Amino acid sequence: MGCSFQSDTLGQVSELYYKNFPFRRGAPTKDARMVLGVVIIKHMLKLDNIGVIEIIQENPCMQYFLGLKGFTQKPVFDPSLLVYIRHTGDPLDGNR
Repeated sequence: MGCSFQSDTLGQVSELYYKNFPFRRGAPTKDARMVLGVVIIKHMLKLDNIGVIEIIQENPCMQYFLGLKGFTQKPVFDPSLLVYIRHTGDPLDGNR
């Protein structure tokens, strides 16, 4: 099984995601491709927040899908970020 990725589609969705962060204060925004990719993997594999971060640490194809330049065993981000995303609503909803 090879690594495949439709960068145009995720790039368009990323633009919608970044529109929800108009201010440049505070901590830097996580890369949209990474955040949306993690959410996609989480839902497709029906994993919990910790499980999705752990499986991504072990899978180079998933890391490629998220836009990482090379394989790493470090967590892509803390699982608590997924809780924040869920509580703030759909990051793609431009009507917020």
